[in-house]
Amino acid sequence: MTAAPAWKGRPGPAVRAAKAVALTVVVSLVVFPLWTVLATSLASPQNVIENGGWVIWPTEFSLDAYADILEGGIITRALLVSTGVTLVGTALSLACTIGLAYTLSRPRVYGGKPMLLLVLFTFLFPPGMVPLFLVVQGAGLFDQYAALVLPFLINVFNLVVMRGFFQAIPQELLDAARMDGAGELAILRKVVLPLSKAVIAVIGLFYAVAYWNRFFEAIIYFNDQTKWPIGTVLRQYVTGGASLSESAGELAATSPQSVQMAVVMLATLPIVCVYPFLQRYFAKGVLTGALKA
Repeated sequence: MTAAPAWKGRPGPAVRAAKAVALTVVVSLVVFPLWTVLATSLASPQNVIENGGWVIWPTEFSLDAYADILEGGIITRALLVSTGVTLVGTALSLACTIGLAYTLSRPRVYGGKPMLLLVLFTFLFPPGMVPLFLVVQGAGLFDQYAALVLPFLINVFNLVVMRGFFQAIPQELLDAARMDGAGELAILRKVVLPLSKAVIAVIGLFYAVAYWNRFFEAIIYFNDQTKWPIGTVLRQYVTGGASLSESAGELAATSPQSVQMAVVMLATLPIVCVYPFLQRYFAKGVLTGALKA
């Protein structure tokens, strides 16, 4: 009788202790900066000054920083812009990625292999900033929200992962649906998509995070600052203080550090709230697609 592999056995006390210490260190490195940002945003101006600009545990709580930036209008508009771009962009990206991934996952599709090679070529040699700028300029997308969506509609990595997941679906299920008279669109809608909730949730989160965090493109393509998303406004607040606020007089009563950290929290909170609900899909969605691809 052969001995079980070492990786299948139960780890010893020393290994478990080392894993616990490593996990504690990693969690601390993530939680401590986030907690410092939250505490600084909730601290009173006097409390921030007494602690040298960064507060770990505020002794005096204040919501003035949040009230000031939301009353100014800049952050409110930016949050609405980012929400709209994220929702519309994620929906369009998922629709295009699902359609193309399903087409490329089917064997004997006319032109499927050349199309797949073309997609992989763009993955190996992505376009630079200048070609992308010329495309946006030629399409007349300046100062249009479409400039934040259309040039980034399909991510090749997400496409490859989803294609691999679709290939892992048993071919017998698809053949049985065809024998019942279902077309390709019906098979995709009634068979493939219900079995692909995990990968769709993961890829959807990838797209949503990318659209929500997009900031550099708005600086290049938008002349109207009122159309800037939250990522671009956040950069201006962090690098230039509260210079974009429409209520600079009111912001004088609050600490610049509190204002900056409040903007960081408002920009981070939506993704932080959504991620825990989709975390359970990560292992199944990404690993299955990546291994098959």
